[in-house]
Amino acid sequence: MKNFLIFILPLLIFSCGQNTKTDTKPENVLPHPPQKFNGKIGETFEDSKEDYPQPYQAPKGAPNVLVILLDDVGFGQAGIMGGPIPTPAMDQLAKEGLTYTRFHTTGICSPTRAALLTGRNHHQTGFGTISELSTGYPGYNSIWGKDVGTIAEVLKQNGYSTSAFGKWHNTPDWETSPIGPFEQWPTGLGFEYFYGFQGGETNQYEPQLFKNTIPVEPEKTPEEGYHLTEDLTDDAIAWMSQQKSIDPEKPYFMYFATGATHAPLHAPKEWIDKFRGQFDEGWDAMREHTLARQKKMGIVPESTKLTARPEAIPAWESLSADEKKLYARQMEVFAGFLAHTDYWTGKLIESARSLPGGENTMIIYIIGDNGSSAEGSMTGTLNNMMTQNGFPDNVERQLKEMDNLGGPEHENHFAVPWSWAGSTPFQWMKRVPSHFGGTRNGMIVSWPASIQAKGEKRTQFHHVIDIAPTIYEAAHIEMPTRINGVDQTPLAGVPINYSFSDANAADTRTTQYFETGGHRAIYHDGWVAASFHGVPWELSGSVGFKNNQWELYNIEEDFSEASDLSKDHPEKLEELKGIFDEEAKKFNVYPLDDRFVERATNPNRPSVVRGKTEFIYLPGTTRIPEGSAPPVYARTHTISAKIDYSKGDEGVIVANGGTSAGYSLYVKGGKLIYYYNFFHLNHYEVTSSVLPEGNLDIQMVYTQESKEPGGGGSAQLLVNGKKVGSGKVDKVVPSRYSATETMDIGKDLGSTVSSAYSAPFAYTGSIDHVKFQLK
Repeated sequence: MKNFLIFILPLLIFSCGQNTKTDTKPENVLPHPPQKFNGKIGETFEDSKEDYPQPYQAPKGAPNVLVILLDDVGFGQAGIMGGPIPTPAMDQLAKEGLTYTRFHTTGICSPTRAALLTGRNHHQTGFGTISELSTGYPGYNSIWGKDVGTIAEVLKQNGYSTSAFGKWHNTPDWETSPIGPFEQWPTGLGFEYFYGFQGGETNQYEPQLFKNTIPVEPEKTPEEGYHLTEDLTDDAIAWMSQQKSIDPEKPYFMYFATGATHAPLHAPKEWIDKFRGQFDEGWDAMREHTLARQKKMGIVPESTKLTARPEAIPAWESLSADEKKLYARQMEVFAGFLAHTDYWTGKLIESARSLPGGENTMIIYIIGDNGSSAEGSMTGTLNNMMTQNGFPDNVERQLKEMDNLGGPEHENHFAVPWSWAGSTPFQWMKRVPSHFGGTRNGMIVSWPASIQAKGEKRTQFHHVIDIAPTIYEAAHIEMPTRINGVDQTPLAGVPINYSFSDANAADTRTTQYFETGGHRAIYHDGWVAASFHGVPWELSGSVGFKNNQWELYNIEEDFSEASDLSKDHPEKLEELKGIFDEEAKKFNVYPLDDRFVERATNPNRPSVVRGKTEFIYLPGTTRIPEGSAPPVYARTHTISAKIDYSKGDEGVIVANGGTSAGYSLYVKGGKLIYYYNFFHLNHYEVTSSVLPEGNLDIQMVYTQESKEPGGGGSAQLLVNGKKVGSGKVDKVVPSRYSATETMDIGKDLGSTVSSAYSAPFAYTGSIDHVKFQLK
C-alpha cells in the first residue's frame, strides 16, 4: 500500500492541477500540459524506473519557415513583378516556386507586420496605425494584446526555434527604451532571438540596434563599409547555421524584415552607379514600360489598363532640365538600394537551402509591406525627417548634393511621382489603402519538399492575415484556443495552401476590408468599393468624413481599378458600403481618423515624460529614444550639468538626435559648445569662453521666441552662474529629430549631431549628473 501511494500521489497532484473544463481540448492549449509520468517510483532507485520529461518536438516533417518582408516596395518596382529593377535572387526563388499576383497588405508598415505575425486584422491587434500616431481606442492603441498570440509564440511552444531580424516597429513608442517593459518586444512575443531596430526607419549606415533587449552598436563604421542589410544577413545566416549545427532535426521560424527599401535610401555607390542613365525617360515612361513587361510576364492580364496620372503629379515632359537630372538620380539611388537588398536576401536564401533540411524550408517572400512611399514630398528630399515634420526641400539644394545621394551624408528620399510609378499599374501608393497602389504587393512562396509546381503564377485573392494560418497548416499545427492562460481571438486569415497544387482553385478569401488614415475599401466576391481620403504626402489637417466619395470596381474584369462603375451600379456600391460597415464594427475599425501630424503629439498617450518638467540623468545613461526623452521641442528649457573639467578634457555632455536633426552640448578645445542641427539644413553653434578647471556647474538656457512652426529663439551658456556665451537659434524642430536616434549622456551614439566630432566622442572628464528643466 505504501508503494502504491508513493506512485499514485504525483498523478493525483497532476490531475488536480489540470483544467477540468470539458469544452477545451488539452492539446489545443499552450503551454502543453505536463507530460504524464510513466515510470515507477519505489523506495529507492534500485526498485524505481525513471521517465524523464522530454522536450516537446515539432510534428514530424514540419518545415523550416523563412518569412522575408521588404519595406516600401511597390507592386511595379521589382523585376520579378515586371518592374525596371533587376532582382535575380527573387527570380531564382520564383523559378523554384510560385508567384502570387493578387496578394495584399494593409497599406502601411506596422499594421501589415502585426497582421502578418498574428493572422488577425490589424485593428484587432491595436495597430490600426503606427505606434507614433496611436490613440486611445482598441483598434488604434498599438498595444499588442495577449489574446492575439504570434506565429513565433505558437511555433516556439510546438518545438521550433524562433528568431526575428531587422525592422520591428510594433512596440509602443513609450516602451522602446532600454528599460522596457519588454512584453511587446520580439522576445516578449515568442521570438527567442532578435537582432534589429525599433521604430519605422533607421539610418542604414549608423543604425540603433538591439540584440534581444540590449542596445548594441555596429561593429564597423560607414567608412569601413558597414551597411545594415549586410549586417542583418550575416547575423541571420550565423543564427540559422548554429541552429542546424546543434540540432539539425529541429525546425526554425525566421522573420527577416529589412529596413530596406524604406527611406533613407542608402546604398553603396557602386550599386547606385549600375543604374546611371536608366531613368532619364522619367516616371510616365517607366509606368508604360513596366505595364508592358507585366503583361508579357503574365503578372497582369492583357486587358489591364494603365490608370491615369493624378492631377497633383506633373508630367515628366513638363519639368525643367535640372528637375529631370535630379529626379532621375533619385530613382537610380532607389534602384541601387533595391538591387543591393535583393543580392543580400539572395545570400540568406542560398544559405537556408544549403543547410540540413534546406529542401524542407518554406520560404515566403513578401515584396513590400505596402505600396511605394510618397513621404519624400513632391521634390524629394535630402532629409526624410524634415519632410515628415512639414518642411519641404527644394531642387536647388538637392542638386548641389546629387552625387552624395545614397551615402551616409544624407537621409534622402525620392519625389512623390516615383512612388506613383513604382505602384504601376494601380492608382496611388503607400498610405492609401483605398486603392491597390497602397495594398497590392508581390509574393513568392517556395517549398521544394512539398510544392511540385515550379515557376507558376497564382491569382487567388489573398491578404497578409492569411500567412499565419498557411504556416500552421504547413507545420500541421492547430492554432491554440488559449496561450499562456489567455483565450485567443480566432484567426481572421485563411490558409493559401490549397492553391499550391491548383492554379485554378477558387479563392477561399471572399471578403476583406482595408483601412488606415481614413482611407477605406472593401473587397467582396470580385468587387471593390473604395473611398479615397486625401493625398498621402500632405501630413497635416483633416479632410473630414461628411461628404466622402466612394468608387466601385469590378476587379475580375478591371485588374488595375481603372474604371469607376459607381454610377452604373449604385445598388452594388451600397451593398459593399454596408459590408464595410459590418466588417468595421466587427474588427475595431471605428472611429475613423485621418489626422497625421496632429496625432503625433497625443497628450493622452502613455509616457514616461508626460506631465514632467524636471529630469535628472546619471552618467552612463544612453540610448533613450525620443519618445522617452525630455520633450524640449520649441519650448523654453534649461540643460544643466555638474562636471569635473581639467585642461584637455573633451567630449559630449548630452546629445539627442543625429545627422538628421538634434542638439548636442559638448566640450572641445577648452570651450563649452551648444550645437543645434535643424534637419542638416541650418546649423547653429553657441560657444563659451575658455573654461576654468575644476568642478563646474554648466548651463544651457534656451528661450523660445517664435510662435511660428519651426521658428526658434536664443541660447545662453553659463558656467558657475556666469554668462560665458550666447547666440541665436533661428530654427528648431517642432516634433521629431529622427526615427531611431537617441538621447545619450556622456557621449553621442549613432550618427552624430555635429560633424565637429566622431562618435561616440565620450566625455573624458567626469559627469555627476545632467538636468533638464522645462518651462
